[in-house]
Amino acid sequence: MIDPVLLRENPELVKRSQEARGESPDTVDDALAADRDRRAAITTFEELRAEQNAHGKRVAQAPKDEKAALVAAAKDLSERVKQAQHAVTAAEEASDAAFARVENIVIDGVPAGGEENFVTLRTHGGTPSFDFEPLDHLALGEKLGAIDMERGTKVSGSRFYFLTGIGARLELALMSLALDRALQHGFTPIIPPTLVRPEVMKGTGFLGQHADEVYHLEDDDLYLVGTSEVPLAGYHMGEILDLGAGAKRYAGWSTCYRREAGSYGKDTRGIIRVHQFNKLEMFVYTTPEDAEAEHLRLVALQEGMLQDLGLSYRVIDVAAGDLGSSAARKYDIEAWVPTQGAYRELTSTSNCTTYQARRLDIRFRPEGGRTQPVATLNGTLATTRWIVAMLETHQRADGSVEVPEVLRPYLGGLAVLEPIA
Repeated sequence: MIDPVLLRENPELVKRSQEARGESPDTVDDALAADRDRRAAITTFEELRAEQNAHGKRVAQAPKDEKAALVAAAKDLSERVKQAQHAVTAAEEASDAAFARVENIVIDGVPAGGEENFVTLRTHGGTPSFDFEPLDHLALGEKLGAIDMERGTKVSGSRFYFLTGIGARLELALMSLALDRALQHGFTPIIPPTLVRPEVMKGTGFLGQHADEVYHLEDDDLYLVGTSEVPLAGYHMGEILDLGAGAKRYAGWSTCYRREAGSYGKDTRGIIRVHQFNKLEMFVYTTPEDAEAEHLRLVALQEGMLQDLGLSYRVIDVAAGDLGSSAARKYDIEAWVPTQGAYRELTSTSNCTTYQARRLDIRFRPEGGRTQPVATLNGTLATTRWIVAMLETHQRADGSVEVPEVLRPYLGGLAVLEPIA
């Protein structure tokens, strides 16, 4: 959630942020009113509790002939205290619900608008050209014995697939390269659980406007994660972190699951938009002051990977209305997919400032100061979808695919992926 002090002291700033996201500024007024009601309910409860404590002392000290009346009054006061306590609970629940509708404050400079209003910050590499008719990634994957959509659909339904043979090896090579890069830059590797409790999913902001994207196991009341950002955010839930030696950086390798609700008819061919995939996710806990510099650091790591894989891409500053509730700023990197003649997202990197940490109660103690919420950031370092751009970019006329040099050590020195007989 956002800082309640900021909400009270500068509601106009919060309203401008909501409007930039395409949300109603009325959500800010509703949160302010709910916050006032909550504080008023707490004050009433505390006053009654103080009165009850003082009355209890009078009862203990009163002469026998006065005690009966005082005891009767004590019972009445006790009932009023219980009612006030219930009122506090109700007011807190209403306040939590109202605050949940106020999304993170966007950082100055984030473009306003929706999905189409992003700003391109830079591009790298020209668009690949071929002296033959290029195949799309699925046709290439089938020739190489790397992707089997037909059996994926037979076994699990639409938007599922098998990575087979060199396809499985290619994904493991890509993920292993990413893990090695993360280790070189001080990240601690983690293989997290992929089922999480509701409070963790809610705390990271995934049960808001994107709740229909999440798989829920009702009998267990657990959620399948769409990114290891979720369990990594919950890893330090309820803790006070020591950031004296610098940021805590984790690299989570996990399978991810997304329902892809609302995407029917979109990207139905191949493995661009699927229900299950693997991903290596960077996650950082740092001080609020260092968050923006850390954000740029994560983007630089992603660009280094894409450049070494020989992919053409652009970096975009995502518009406020396309951020998601937790992100204050998000940079996407989109690789050129030749047969689509378009850039497609391969990575997202978000600065969530203190929004998730407030919801998950994750703090740090500055030297000589009081505890305060940490800032959290997340960013993709490799995922299954990268195979799409790699196959299409490095294909050759005979249906073979050149392996980027940086990946070859992870494939036993293999330089070219050859079509199977």
